[in-house]
Amino acid sequence: MCDAGGYRAPQARSAGESKGRPWAAAAEKHSYEYGSTRYLLLCGLGGMLSCGLTHTVIVPLDLIKCRMQVDPGKYRGILSGFGVTVRDDGLRGLVRGWAPTFLGYSMQGLFKFGFYEVFKIRYAQLLGQEKAYQWRTSLYLAASASAEFFADVALAPMEAVKVRIQTQPGYSSTLRTAAPRMYGEEGLWAFYKGVAPLWMRQIPYTMMKFACFERTVEALYKYVIPKPQSQCTKAEQLAVTFMAGYIAGVFCAVVSHPADSVVSVLNKEKGSTAFGVLRKLGFGGVWKGLFARIIMIGTLTALQWFIYDSVKVYLNLPRPPVAQLPESLAKKK
Repeated sequence: MCDAGGYRAPQARSAGESKGRPWAAAAEKHSYEYGSTRYLLLCGLGGMLSCGLTHTVIVPLDLIKCRMQVDPGKYRGILSGFGVTVRDDGLRGLVRGWAPTFLGYSMQGLFKFGFYEVFKIRYAQLLGQEKAYQWRTSLYLAASASAEFFADVALAPMEAVKVRIQTQPGYSSTLRTAAPRMYGEEGLWAFYKGVAPLWMRQIPYTMMKFACFERTVEALYKYVIPKPQSQCTKAEQLAVTFMAGYIAGVFCAVVSHPADSVVSVLNKEKGSTAFGVLRKLGFGGVWKGLFARIIMIGTLTALQWFIYDSVKVYLNLPRPPVAQLPESLAKKK
């Protein structure tokens, strides 16, 4: 199962564990060794595909959500927002901003998933097998937060362009014209002024996304699935991945929505600051568009985990099993 821990009973322990890799996969033939440089690079590739493709597919919903946040008077709801957009811009208007979305979130996915694997392995090595199991939720949170810090730096320029295209009428409708104009008017700062709010939005989101997913997978196999994970087919395991991803996505949407509202307004308005936007929106304003975001992020997160795990299956990469109590701790208990 992708990223669902990796603590196992000693009989499933591989040679990788003896090298300080508590998440090493069980002894079976794989294309690359768990934790190797090629393995981590291919995990990054899986992240690029999962984030880039899914965010591009939901551009119409994301566009309406952003416009509801920056102009709630005109875009009062999801359905009416679609109607207003089609009336004003035609059907092509619904996919405005797809290019920066694809490029930006592909880069984010590369760092998010690739570095998560790196940090998870490294932090587990530092803790040791017993503490890595006992503190596994904190480990998931720390590894995902560390990865997302770098992922947002990669995302910020294209996110700024995307929001400007989608929310500022008459500004520009394409990446190749919007990016040079932003640079000419505001300099390099135009692409990075939203990175702090991005951290505010994405780091809590990613921490919830990974930690909730990992623990949900663990709970599903323990309380819901009628047979052990080792006896499930790859298709059944991918179904569990999708289910756990959707559950995690709902929590992600709620946690990250206020900061998402700030990012949308900040990137639309020249010279604005995060704290200024927050004061302007108020408590009620930062929750505008939450229902649209729950639908979008729930589906998005489920599909991202499904695609990421499918890439691992297709490339025959190690997919560690769910967390299991180490024998040494079992003996102590």
